[in-house]
Amino acid sequence: MTDQPIGARALNRALLDRQLLLRRVTLAVPEVVAQLVGLQAQAPNPPYFGLWSRLVGFTPDRLSRLIEDRTLVRIVLMRGTIHLVTAADALTLRPLIQPLLERDLVTNATYGRDHLAGVDLPKVAEVGRQLLTEEPRTMAQLRGLLAERWPDRAPGALAHAVRALLPLVQLPPRGIWGRSGQPVCTTAEHWLGRPLDPAPSLERMVLRYLAAFGPATVRDVQAWSGLTRLSEITDRLGGRLIRLRAESGPTLFDLPDAPRPGPDVAAPVRFLAPFDNVLLSHADRGRIIGEAHRHRVVGIVNGIIPGTVLVDGFVRGIWKIAESRSTATVSIEPFRPLSKRHAAAVIGEAARLLRFAAPGVAPDVRIVDPSEPG
Repeated sequence: MTDQPIGARALNRALLDRQLLLRRVTLAVPEVVAQLVGLQAQAPNPPYFGLWSRLVGFTPDRLSRLIEDRTLVRIVLMRGTIHLVTAADALTLRPLIQPLLERDLVTNATYGRDHLAGVDLPKVAEVGRQLLTEEPRTMAQLRGLLAERWPDRAPGALAHAVRALLPLVQLPPRGIWGRSGQPVCTTAEHWLGRPLDPAPSLERMVLRYLAAFGPATVRDVQAWSGLTRLSEITDRLGGRLIRLRAESGPTLFDLPDAPRPGPDVAAPVRFLAPFDNVLLSHADRGRIIGEAHRHRVVGIVNGIIPGTVLVDGFVRGIWKIAESRSTATVSIEPFRPLSKRHAAAVIGEAARLLRFAAPGVAPDVRIVDPSEPG
């Protein structure tokens, strides 16, 4: 049977719908975080902007309270990066990502390979667990204590091994709006008072990925998760999935009843958070950003992903906020000139962004002329 074709704009609208970017919703914060299978949280504030762009009336305290009461946690997950997830997802997803982190111990030139050759890694994990459960510690503190036990080894490599082998969570005030601080860690089991899921399901994880990011190829799921050989999972799922065919040719998998709006559905202007997973969760990112502009966003400096602006559903520029005591300025750098209609919509959404991020100070919105040098 021939796979049903689907174009790039239809893929875009499906992604935006599942990412809650076609319309803001009134769901509870944990529901949204679960629907998105977490928000990438390498820096403290991006999850707040990510939720603001998706939720009606979102305020920072709604998220801060949930981090403080342990409903949501910051933990290394997909792609080996920090994610903000529900407590349940931390305990379920972390065991599934373990092969990625163990592979990193072998391939990482800075902290793995020769640095850990001959080291009793289970013992390192045991000592690390003891140190971090008796008292939450920063990674600098952990490095110093591990160096006392293994003085002939690089402390950074030992701490990296603990990070890979144990499910470490970052405790508040890290991730709290307006506070943050250096990451202080303990184990997920200790912080949440529950064990890791003893029987997590890769099939369930792939189904949840498709619900949040599909339709998608196996390569897309692997790019999102950092895992490999996931074609075995889609094969096992078999009749629970449908197959579509992208314009570029590859087979896409999807859930039969997942939303797939038509390509002409209107998409409002949205300001995406820095590191937003919508930009990072596919091998082929053409459904959200054109190849001509991808280098302006992905991996600009040291893997930093700036805030981006969606116009008609696609990334058309980047944004950043600068604050002083009396003024907050959001600067938008479009990749090409905006129409008057789109410029007005961008300015309106930027003003709303400033009211969220910097209430009580004078807002200033600036669109940089893309024809200007630099």
